[in-house]
Amino acid sequence: MALAKKSIEELLGEEAEDLLTHKCETIPKEKLHLPSPTYVDDMLGGSDRNPRVMRSLQTLLDNGRLGGTGYLSILPVDQGVEHSGGASFAPNPDYFDPEKIVKLAIEGGCNGVASTFGVLGSVARKYAHKIPFIVKINHNELMTYPNEYNQIMFGSVERAFDMGAVAVGATIYFGSQESSRQIQEVAKAFERAHELGMATILWCYTRNSAFKVDGEDYHAAADLTGQANHLGVTIQADIIKQKQPTTNGGYKALNMGDSSYGKLDEDIYDKLSSDHPIDLTRYQVANDYMGRAGLINSGGSSGENDFAQAVRTAVINKRAGGMGLISGRKAFQRPMEEGIQLLNFIQDVYLDDNITVA
Repeated sequence: MALAKKSIEELLGEEAEDLLTHKCETIPKEKLHLPSPTYVDDMLGGSDRNPRVMRSLQTLLDNGRLGGTGYLSILPVDQGVEHSGGASFAPNPDYFDPEKIVKLAIEGGCNGVASTFGVLGSVARKYAHKIPFIVKINHNELMTYPNEYNQIMFGSVERAFDMGAVAVGATIYFGSQESSRQIQEVAKAFERAHELGMATILWCYTRNSAFKVDGEDYHAAADLTGQANHLGVTIQADIIKQKQPTTNGGYKALNMGDSSYGKLDEDIYDKLSSDHPIDLTRYQVANDYMGRAGLINSGGSSGENDFAQAVRTAVINKRAGGMGLISGRKAFQRPMEEGIQLLNFIQDVYLDDNITVA
């Protein structure tokens, strides 16, 4: 059942008017490259991407309920590795079975499904031609004791290609001690993926304990995540996955006192963004070459207000100029019918012509 505009407003609650009517006065929408039915032609037609990459990205954009709009709704399920299978699937043990993951993506009307070599490889012959596969090629395995937080390769780009994937995904922990190696590994992998004709999606996460200053967590600050995005598009990610910003001023906090970190300009905070969530997310889009690489925000962890939070995240992303949402735990940590409904609610935001770019 489609989500009516009234229901969207109800889910947004007291924020409805602000989020649905806000006009961005920082970076105007006219300067952005926005999602559209001709996005692949417009963005990749003049690039160095080969025709096979264009075909793969178009395949992804043409699938599911958002097919042909330029927007994306992706189901990502790599939490069995990243957060442990038990912790991730205890709320709904059905999803220990990879086929249930793929079925949720199909029934939920997603453009594609992103998961591990093992999950997608186990059902590739049955489903790779029915829904676009995005193979996540590296992970934080979270079993070394004591826990380490590091992304390592779990397989080859060639293997992803052989199982019929249209894209590969990878994570870099920007700001971590291991980030230099991860940047080099992922850049090389993305180059090979493009040679083989696959699109590339980068999980651009910030990770460093020093990003928490005086009790404030800046891992989701617009300025730090924006720079992570900028590094991601530099190694030619076609799509950037990023957590939606909840604050700003990361560079400022890390440059207090005698400390010195990176470079900053006050215009980042005074002219290029504000404290409004749409403006903060607009700054992320700007760092994706003004939208030449699409921004998909993550849906976040599951909780009591999943439907409201998912719709809120989608509204902010769309109005900021983003390309869509990649939402996993909110969907698979519940009965399948509810997961399908949640994914459809997200998609309805992008299908609603009354929800426009701010």
